[in-house]
Amino acid sequence: MSRMTPFSSPLLLGFDSVEKTLERIVKAGDGYPPYNIERVRPGKDGAICDDLIRITLAVAGFRPEELEVTTEENQLLIRGRQSDETEREYLHRGIAARQFQKCFLLADGMRIIGARLKNGLLFIDLAKPEPERIVKKIEIAVAD
Repeated sequence: MSRMTPFSSPLLLGFDSVEKTLERIVKAGDGYPPYNIERVRPGKDGAICDDLIRITLAVAGFRPEELEVTTEENQLLIRGRQSDETEREYLHRGIAARQFQKCFLLADGMRIIGARLKNGLLFIDLAKPEPERIVKKIEIAVAD
């Protein structure tokens, strides 16, 4: 029995890479670090464009040099790497030095405005452009 996927419809052509990306994101569904995704209205919280999306990650204990925000094709990747300090002697250790990777799939045209770290929260602002409506007429050739 074959597995049915959302993209297995014969009407959806060329979405193989999106399906593979979604499967990879589902597999990497670790809950750490916790995050919010919100729509920021114009003029609120420093929004500079009409349709701003803000991802906020709780990254307490990470320094800016231990965080990395990159894009690969249509994916936003956020990585955090803390090194284990060996010169300290812990009597109790409840805060572990952790590593994480969060991956968000971005729609075509999304662009990253910037990232900032404040009070243990990493804010990443994204602009969502208005989609362009393109209508193109395809000429039909007459076969002999």
